[in-house]
Amino acid sequence: MEDRLQHTLVTNIQKFSVQDGPGIRTTVFLKGCPLRCLWCHNPETQNLQQELAYRPNLCIGCGQCTTVCDHGGHTITPEGHIFDRSGCIACGKCQEVCGGALEIIGEDKTVEEVLRVVMQDKAFYDHSGGGMTISGGEPMSNFPFTGALLREAKKLGLHTAMETCGMGSREHFMEILPVTDLFLFDYKETNPENHLKFTGVKQDVILENLALLNEHHADVILRCPIIPGYNDHDEHFRGIARTADSYACIREVQIEPYHPLGESKAESVGHEYALQGLGFPEKETVQLWLDTISAFCSKPVSKA
Repeated sequence: MEDRLQHTLVTNIQKFSVQDGPGIRTTVFLKGCPLRCLWCHNPETQNLQQELAYRPNLCIGCGQCTTVCDHGGHTITPEGHIFDRSGCIACGKCQEVCGGALEIIGEDKTVEEVLRVVMQDKAFYDHSGGGMTISGGEPMSNFPFTGALLREAKKLGLHTAMETCGMGSREHFMEILPVTDLFLFDYKETNPENHLKFTGVKQDVILENLALLNEHHADVILRCPIIPGYNDHDEHFRGIARTADSYACIREVQIEPYHPLGESKAESVGHEYALQGLGFPEKETVQLWLDTISAFCSKPVSKA
């Protein structure tokens, strides 16, 4: 029962997810990540604490938020709604009276509450070979919850997957190995200096944990974000291929072409977004990336 009462901040429970592992899945997104990737597509999941998101395009200027905020964070002016988040404590009062422009990111949920939602689609998992995937953020940043959720999911007969950047302690990875059927291992950058520059952390622990998964015969899909102008070059592509071919645990490589959807998310929670104005790569460009990596790599290469 103790496992089922573990709790953390969940940003979304996404049903009918077909890109986060085999079959039809439900993906559970947790809050908190130690990386600060320049291209992060879920920047609202970086911080471990709740945050208030403000989307100006949804504001109707009703002014109800100004009447309930105890910190003077909301002001309605002739130019529109001004939100000063400097004193915001994410209490949620303004969200309760807002028509949709304001939203608290992160809802405190127990393992039991999450699994209640996940198990609603058990028939779909059984039919398709799907299951539950934990993502984020970085699930290892919420290890007591992540470990408990995986253990309880396995008791219920679910196929389990975890998307991870590899940042976590060796002991924690060892603990979840028996209850994690698939690791979607995000491999951001092969060059150590660029990895630090692009993500804010060194890659040593990440590579050590990848080696650990290999040592214990885990099932791994290597997921590689490809960002135009940053890591879309042969040196990186060869590095991806070398890594994939060096570890028997890696069954395939999936590339994740850059998309700019994180830009508006970052703005909504007051984060600076480094790659403003960078758009979707052309289909022909993505195919070239796939062909190039495939030429270097003996493992299957596809688009996530």
